[in-house]
Amino acid sequence: MAGLYSSSRPTSSFSSSSSSSASLPSSQQAFTSRLLLLLTLLPLTLAFFAFILQWRGGLTDPVTRWSPDPFQFPGMDNPGSNSRSDRRSASDCVDLLGQSRFPAFPYFKDWKFDFESDLRPKICIISSTSAGLEQTLPWIFYHKVIGVSTFFLFVEGKAASPNVSKVLESIPGVKVIYRTKELEEQQAKSRIWNETWLASFFYKPCNYELFVKQSLNMEMSIVMARDAGMDWIIHLDTDELVHPAGAREYSLRQLLSDVPGNVDMVVFPNYESSVEQDDVKEPFTEVSMFKKNYDHLPKDVYFGNYKEATRGNPNYFLTYGNGKSAARIQDHLRPNGAHRWHNYMKTPNEIKLDEAAVLHYTYPKFSDLTSRRDRCGCKPTKEDVKRCFMLEFDRAAFIIASTATEEEMLHWYREHVVWTDKALNLKLLRKGILTQIYTPMAIIQGLRESGVFSSVVQSAETTLSKDKFLSSVESSNSSRVDKPGRISSRKIGVKESQATARRILEITNKFSYDSAIPPLSPPVLDYFHIGI
Repeated sequence: MAGLYSSSRPTSSFSSSSSSSASLPSSQQAFTSRLLLLLTLLPLTLAFFAFILQWRGGLTDPVTRWSPDPFQFPGMDNPGSNSRSDRRSASDCVDLLGQSRFPAFPYFKDWKFDFESDLRPKICIISSTSAGLEQTLPWIFYHKVIGVSTFFLFVEGKAASPNVSKVLESIPGVKVIYRTKELEEQQAKSRIWNETWLASFFYKPCNYELFVKQSLNMEMSIVMARDAGMDWIIHLDTDELVHPAGAREYSLRQLLSDVPGNVDMVVFPNYESSVEQDDVKEPFTEVSMFKKNYDHLPKDVYFGNYKEATRGNPNYFLTYGNGKSAARIQDHLRPNGAHRWHNYMKTPNEIKLDEAAVLHYTYPKFSDLTSRRDRCGCKPTKEDVKRCFMLEFDRAAFIIASTATEEEMLHWYREHVVWTDKALNLKLLRKGILTQIYTPMAIIQGLRESGVFSSVVQSAETTLSKDKFLSSVESSNSSRVDKPGRISSRKIGVKESQATARRILEITNKFSYDSAIPPLSPPVLDYFHIGI
């Protein structure tokens, strides 16, 4: 019995195990079925819910959310419309980033070129130009992109023609000043005209005359900038672009906002364009190679490659090498020639930037040879051209343009301006003498492809007549009542004011330069007595 009982226990255990194994697959199947049903219904429910929300206008498509409005253009906003309802899309959906129907650059996230915005610091550019729209419009809007809000354009020649000036006047933030007899008479009464530091440039033709005009225009622009609430002022030509390298978001505004408060002037060393072909039509979008300034190169690299970089020309740069500067708007500010600013009452605290630069597009087009010839009436001799031009290369270019045939000019241009030697280019790029800079090209090409320039031309309307503008300039820049103890920066007319001016000049004589700073060539080998 014990044996029988003992033998029956394994049988019972086996039966129980068999029963449990038979029931387990049934429970797993039920659970699996429920799980599959849930996984099927959940995405369908979410998809249906999303469809309902989007159909009712509650969701914004991610592609359109991050894209600019294809029907709007940068710089074409209507400053008279401020209502929030005007800033909604056609579906009345509010963009999470504040995307509006006003134009914006996608990479600046709704930067609408609002020249009346509260963003600080406020930056203005003063320029004296005779260029046409094909050069001026890209120049203006490029600088709007990097943070410039206001432009004081002193125009003559093509720039003052009705078709060009009408477009310029229509651009928000652009103030057009015409060179008229009234303007010249007013500037003849200005303070710097009656001082000695600019006198050595008076009554000379061509580049000297332009240099004096630029200085007088800069003096007037200081008053206009102060009246407009500007913080910084920069003098640039329309063949120059500020390159705010080293600044966050490629922003000139950010660059200047980081300047310490005790700094009065910021110097941008200039880079010079190095064109690689002789048929350039649009330098801003066709030229990307530049020669670096001496200030941005190690001395051994600069002097060690000086002869190869100069390529038989009179100097390392074709034209000037002492850069351009930005000045903080403050009392007693004055120009010190086209390249620098100064102050009547103190020596400005000046810093020089080690990354940012001014890109100077120097003789980038073959036609630039003849344009200089046509603007100057000097004789094409080595002696007479010294009356017209301050720099050696400008003198040589003028003589060639005045005496050579078209074929000879083109040969000279290729030899002295165009960088056709690919092996030399590559060597100097590796050495750091040459550099490739694409950002300005990309910005301006993007503006063009967006239709900004064509839209500005098409929509231009007359905003202010010449007579009305000149009267406003006259009222804002003529002699005015100043605060007690403060000296007028514009007009020294009566004896008391002249005496006061003389006292200031005597006091600040030790701070002032003997003469205005002209365009200067970069350092040469002989000056440093360094051989290679």
